[in-house]
Amino acid sequence: MESMGSIPPMSKRDLLEKVAGSNGPVRTVEMLLLSDDLTQYQALLTEEITHEQIDSAILPLDKVENEAVLPDFLLSEEATEQQQGNRSSVDAVWSRYFHHAASVAKGTHSSFLKAWIGFEVGLRNALVTARAHTLELDPAAYLVAPELADKNVDYSHVVSAWSAASDPLAALEVLDKLRWDWLDEHGDWYSFSACEIEVYAARLVLLHHWRRILSDKQQRNKASLT
Repeated sequence: MESMGSIPPMSKRDLLEKVAGSNGPVRTVEMLLLSDDLTQYQALLTEEITHEQIDSAILPLDKVENEAVLPDFLLSEEATEQQQGNRSSVDAVWSRYFHHAASVAKGTHSSFLKAWIGFEVGLRNALVTARAHTLELDPAAYLVAPELADKNVDYSHVVSAWSAASDPLAALEVLDKLRWDWLDEHGDWYSFSACEIEVYAARLVLLHHWRRILSDKQQRNKASLT
């Protein structure tokens, strides 16, 4: 089994093509891959990455900046093409994403996708709550789809480790290590079931996420030496 820092064995688009070609769980895999596209979309809005650095599987994020890229189910009814780039709307996009993913999980009877949503929403909101308390803000105003969170998971240990991390990269590693370990526990390995394919897709997302992070770190190190 790969470690979190391993080179991804395939592209996300290749995985999606293989799943579709074998009549696998396309809809749930699309939802999992879309989460990585939305992470990159958010990074584009905050100018952390450029269009040339994009590695998307579902959204056409390599298009020009003012072109509509989000599907209708991620937009509010009154949203316009210009409003898609509004940074303040990102939390609302994530909320719509998790609710849509929950409907896909229900429609496809995917217990893994349902559990993954509960875990991810709970983790995100635990971090939001910690940030809000640090800034003396009301966390309720910043929570994303709290009704979908898994209330049985205790995130206090990872929030403490994340808060104590020596730098932002170390903090990210704390969070993604938790995600990787959680996937280990929900792998259903060698069952050749839809769940195993879905877990593989979620792992692939983490591998590509860290490939981008490490590639960016290498580029910055090279730049500092010139």
